Amino acid sequence: MSRAATAKRENPVIRYFRETRAELRKITWPTREEAIRLTLIVLGVTAFMAALLGAIDYVFAALFRLIVG
Repeated sequence: MSRAATAKRENPVIRYFRETRAELRKITWPTREEAIRLTLIVLGVTAFMAALLGAIDYVFAALFRLIVG
């Protein structure tokens, strides 16, 4: 048998965490300023979309009231 086949297998849970840690080290993390700026963009887009969907809902509710009566 080959040496690789007879070698003790590594615990899959330990291997998972070791590989996850290695992948996290490869990440280029944003600076604090970038994180704040991107967070504000997300909050702004979310607020805009909430207002837009609220307006559309209001229009459809008004149309429904006109039709139903």
